[in-house]
Amino acid sequence: MEDDLVSYVAGQVAPYKKVRRVEFTDFAPRSATGKILRRELRARERSSTAP
Repeated sequence: MEDDLVSYVAGQVAPYKKVRRVEFTDFAPRSATGKILRRELRARERSSTAP
């Protein structure tokens, strides 16, 4: 499924905008107004890839 999504996006957008990696999750941290908290997603990514 991830490969299908990456290849579809690659066919639709410019080469420099291609998606490199896809991660599916059941939960996205949200603020009180309902916006996704990207800083928390970045922090989660940093902590999972740390050596």
